[in-house]
Amino acid sequence: MAAYLFMPVNWTISHPERLVIAVAEGTVALQEIERYLDGVVTSNALSYRKIFDVTEMVVHPPDEYMMMLAARIRAYPAFGRFGALAIVAPGDRSRWMARLYTELAEVDRPIKIFRNREAARKWLDAQPGVDPPPDPQ
Repeated sequence: MAAYLFMPVNWTISHPERLVIAVAEGTVALQEIERYLDGVVTSNALSYRKIFDVTEMVVHPPDEYMMMLAARIRAYPAFGRFGALAIVAPGDRSRWMARLYTELAEVDRPIKIFRNREAARKWLDAQPGVDPPPDPQ
């Protein structure tokens, strides 16, 4: 399992479980979320199931960030198929931002918003796996 600690977005990638768990804490800049996304792609984990937990995020990104992130995500299918995404967003503002992201990203994958990580994980574990892209050798 690989762990990436770039406060305020930390994530772990479990290749055996084909699972990515990311936690955003405090004030999160656009560049930190982009670093996470780049880390997922460069680790060949785009097809893995993912939990993105914003429970401890204090300041939520402005709408412009969400539009930029969604545009970036729409370009990622060139790297392969997406695994299911569970967003943990217990607060009203965080849930609104999560819904905005899901509407703007327009990516073909299961995605759902939860109030706690346990429910998110239970749903995610029930999702079918996605095959990774073939290894270009």
